[in-house]
Parts: sequence; C-alpha cells; structure tokens
Amino acid sequence: MMSNALAKWQGISLILRIIIGMIIGIAFALSVPGNTVLPIFGKVFVGLLKGIAPILVFVLVISALANASGNIGGRFKNVIFIYIFGTFFASVTAVMACQLFPVTMKLTDAATDAAPDGIGQILTTIITNVVANPVNALMNGNYLSILCWAIIFGLGFKKLASKGTCDMVADLAAVVSKAVFWIIQLAPFGIMGLVFSAVSENGLEIFVDYGHLLVVLVGCMFAMALIVNPLITFLFLHRNPYPLVWKCLKISGVTAFFTRSSAANIPVNMELCKDMGLDEDFYSVSIPLGATINMEGAAITITVMAMSVAYTLGIAVDIPTAILLSVLSAVGACGASGVAGGSLLLIPMACSLFGISNDIAMQAVGVGFIIGVIQDSCETGLNSSSDALFTAIAEFYDRRKQGKDFSF
Repeated sequence: MMSNALAKWQGISLILRIIIGMIIGIAFALSVPGNTVLPIFGKVFVGLLKGIAPILVFVLVISALANASGNIGGRFKNVIFIYIFGTFFASVTAVMACQLFPVTMKLTDAATDAAPDGIGQILTTIITNVVANPVNALMNGNYLSILCWAIIFGLGFKKLASKGTCDMVADLAAVVSKAVFWIIQLAPFGIMGLVFSAVSENGLEIFVDYGHLLVVLVGCMFAMALIVNPLITFLFLHRNPYPLVWKCLKISGVTAFFTRSSAANIPVNMELCKDMGLDEDFYSVSIPLGATINMEGAAITITVMAMSVAYTLGIAVDIPTAILLSVLSAVGACGASGVAGGSLLLIPMACSLFGISNDIAMQAVGVGFIIGVIQDSCETGLNSSSDALFTAIAEFYDRRKQGKDFSF
C-alpha cells in the first residue's frame, strides 16, 4: 500500500508536486500559524541543498575538466559575455524605470552591518576569497575559492592522471549527482515548510509604506525575466524564446524564490540543464560560475535603492551619471556573493557616486532588510533562473553556429 502510494506520488511531475506543497503550506499558515513542526521541513531542505552544493560544484568541475573533450572553450566565452551583458542591462533597465517612475523612501534606522568602502574593497574581498583555503571554502560555501581550486585540480587530473583515475573522478561525480537527485525529490515538502514560514511570519501591513519602492524593484525584475532576457535569447537563437524562458523560470526561478539562495539552487539548475540535454562538461562549470557573477537581480536592487535615496534627497540624476551608475552597479553586483550581506550592503557604494554619506546610505540598507522577504526572493529567483537560461543559450548558440539542430 505504502509503496503504491509512493509510486503514484513520484509519478506526478515535480512542478505539480511543488505546487501542491505550496498550497498545503499556505493553508496551514492561514489555519494554524503557530505550528512549530512545518518550518522544520523548509530548514532541512535548504540545509541539505546548501550542504551538498559545495561538494557538487567541487566534484563536478574537477570531473568536467579532467574528462573534457577540449571543444567547449567557445561556449565559455559566450556564456561569460552573456552573464556580464545581462547584469549590465539589468542596471540600465533599473535606471530607466527609476527615471520613468521616481521613487522616494522613508529612511529608517541605520543597519548595523559594515558596508564596503568602495569598489576597491569589493575587488580585494573577491581576490581574498578566490585564494582561500579549499577545505574552509567547502565548509563555508565560498564558491569563488571552490571554483578556483576545482579548476586547478581538474586541469591537474587532465594533465597527469591516467584514464582509470579520470573514470574514478567521473564515478564520484555520478554518486554526488545521484545524492542531489534524491534531495531534489524532497522539494515539495521543503517548499511547503518555506511557504508556511513566509506566510505565517510576515504580515502584509509592513510593506504598505514601501509599496511604490517594491513595485519598481519587482517590476524591473519581471521586466528582465519576461522581456529583456527573452530578447537576449532571441538575438542569439533566432527562435521563439518563451518556451525556454518559461522552463527556466518555473523550475529554477520558483525554487530559488523560496530558498532565497543562489548557492542552494545550484543542484536544481544542474538537474534542469541535464533535463534540457546540455553538455555536463559545460554546465557543471557555467552554473556555479553564474551563481558567482551573474547577478541581474542584485544589479537592479543596487541601482533602484541608490537612485531612490538620491531622489529622496532631491539630487538630480543626469544621463552620464546614470550610465556610470549602471556600470558601477553591474561590477558591484558581480562581486555581491563575495561580500557579507549580498547586494544590500553594496547600496552605499552606489550612493557614494552621488556624494551621499554612508550614514544616510545605510538607512536605505535598513529599508532593504525590511522589504527583503519580497525583494530578496525575487532577486534570487531572477539571478538563478537566468544562470540556467544563459547556459542553455550559450550551448544552443554554439549548436546553431555548427548547423546542428536543437530544441527546447
């Protein structure tokens, strides 16, 4: 009886199971908001994802490079270009939105965390993280260092190791991938717990004062996801982009929205790329790389918040300054994963472009933390889904240039 029920449950598509979990989570949050058991499901699911993700990235990157055929260099150049271009255009989109719909905010108490002094400190932090101890990197989820050391070990295996040793690395990667598959099957229960916590703990009244700000932030992110990213897809692939865009949003974006962690969503994106038939040698490197440097949502947050502070103080933003802000926000967003606190703590750096003091800018950071339950969820959903989208674009573009067929 139990085995039959389990078989029927697994026969339902994962997306539908997740939707069922969301509905159950909302129902329980509205009926028994004080329940202390359901949140455990969400914490366990996110903990499992965060625990396996560093190992998955480390092992898969080593295996990919050790067994690489040597014909994926062009795809890496393409995906890096798309990552950077997408992040920059996200900043431009945010600037245009703020010019059309100027936002001001009620400045609140200053946040207590220290913000970086400028782009120099951000670059220093990134370099420091890259050369960190690999064991500590695996323990702390430092993906810059994990990528660096995995590339070194992978190239070392490819240069020196025998075929048997490379096969052993590939087998280890397969074992870790199987563990990830099992964890992802728990997604409906994890999402149920996460939705329950979000609905039961956060009332809507707290967002009334910041409704306009949230509309602009979330509107920019939806514009990137549903208009700009499809345009980028069409430019590269010359096909209707929405089937591919929608697939990435509904599988990667939905999960990332609730986990609020690009790192935790790496295994989900790996499975998505596998389901799309992409080359594992390619996506096993490009997905963790995207989780590090592809930060469209972060670029939007930094830009909108900085311009909101400027408008609140009555500072005019001309076109040259807006362009410079777009560049600064894009560069800062690419380093957001290397700075404690992520994109919010990069707001003072962008505000410094307008001569705004750190004390005032940190008050905007405080506002960011207040609306973070929505802002950060949408930001992570956009960041993570575009990792998978841009990886697919780079590979399908390569196939198109070679005259090979592809479908999505």
